[in-house]
Amino acid sequence: MGGKTTNVLILCTHNSARSVLSEGMLNHLAQQLGRDVRAYSAGSAPSGRINPFAIEALQNAGVETAGFRSKSWDEFVADDAPRMRVVITVCDSAAAEQCPYWPGSPVKVHWGYADPSNAQGGDDGKRVAFELTRQAIGYRMLQLLQLPLEEMSDAELQVALQRIARS
Repeated sequence: MGGKTTNVLILCTHNSARSVLSEGMLNHLAQQLGRDVRAYSAGSAPSGRINPFAIEALQNAGVETAGFRSKSWDEFVADDAPRMRVVITVCDSAAAEQCPYWPGSPVKVHWGYADPSNAQGGDDGKRVAFELTRQAIGYRMLQLLQLPLEEMSDAELQVALQRIARS
């Protein structure tokens, strides 16, 4: 085990719901499993606020949410930014949502989720949608964390992450 953290950037348009759930779940599970993986999230057009249902779903799952904020991906292209090995987009391309494009050559994969903030049924409907989205994201993040990340080439990692996308 080299002391080389695998940095994962999760992108969606507004950095208010799906990417925040993803960041929270990946960091929480990595900590539980003792894996040297660090998640970050950002948006191409950040809303500037995190959806309170996203925070609630994470807190209900025991995830530490202090310090979460909606931020632009510009922070991650700066020279002093952590180098990302993996970039995951979580927009819903089925709904023709515009997915951000990340430059450079990290391993890129698309894990689409419908936007839970569009759920019907008032606050209760949204709570359920956020919780189900959190669970779906958590399932994929667990699979990611079970990969031998340190030993995999980027090409192998790409194939493995695309396999998870179909799971």
